[in-house]
Amino acid sequence: MAMLDKLKQMLKGHEDKAGQGIDKAGDFVDEKTQGKYSSQVDTAQEKLKQQLGSEQDPPKS
Repeated sequence: MAMLDKLKQMLKGHEDKAGQGIDKAGDFVDEKTQGKYSSQVDTAQEKLKQQLGSEQDPPKS
């Protein structure tokens, strides 16, 4: 967990940019896999945003 703590510390105050980067990386993976794993990628994006504290929108129901 030490690495995640360091990332959180580095991104403090830049959560919006981190969220944008996570979205961009997920979109890249979706494009390269032709959407085959899009639900797994979306789940990973949400979990990573929660871990880094960059969750801007409440979860959709």
